[in-house]
Amino acid sequence: MLRRLLLVCLCLAPWGPTVLATEDPALRRYDLVTVEPVSTSIYVGSVSLSVTPFIRKAGVYHSNYVAKVFPYFFWGEQGWITIDLSDDDLRRLAQGEVVQFKGRGLNDDGEERHIEGRAVPADAHSGKIKVRVFVSKRIQLIFNSTYKIGS
Repeated sequence: MLRRLLLVCLCLAPWGPTVLATEDPALRRYDLVTVEPVSTSIYVGSVSLSVTPFIRKAGVYHSNYVAKVFPYFFWGEQGWITIDLSDDDLRRLAQGEVVQFKGRGLNDDGEERHIEGRAVPADAHSGKIKVRVFVSKRIQLIFNSTYKIGS
């Protein structure tokens, strides 16, 4: 079994530099995206959402989040988020086009969250973002915020 794994690794090793070399250097500025903290209203309170800067690797953005629910603090949660955005989507964003995206989140209790959204560029470095977080089949939270590319 160990021999097979070693053989597979050795066979795939020459492909590693090729895969990395095909990544578009012009898109490197999109490797870090910050999103402003945001809140949304719910029936009897509000939910605030804060995320760490999104870091892009292999076409996927990764971030950690903290959601706080007021006045029901015990409903708050934290976890991580991934958003899939291809190089073609980033090129369209750079050209000023609206881009739709999907992703997922996982809270610390292991509950998965489906995520959908869109980014609307204002200029080459920033824009508006709308995110839908599907908490359950019937409950979705909608957040409207802004994003900034780079640090």
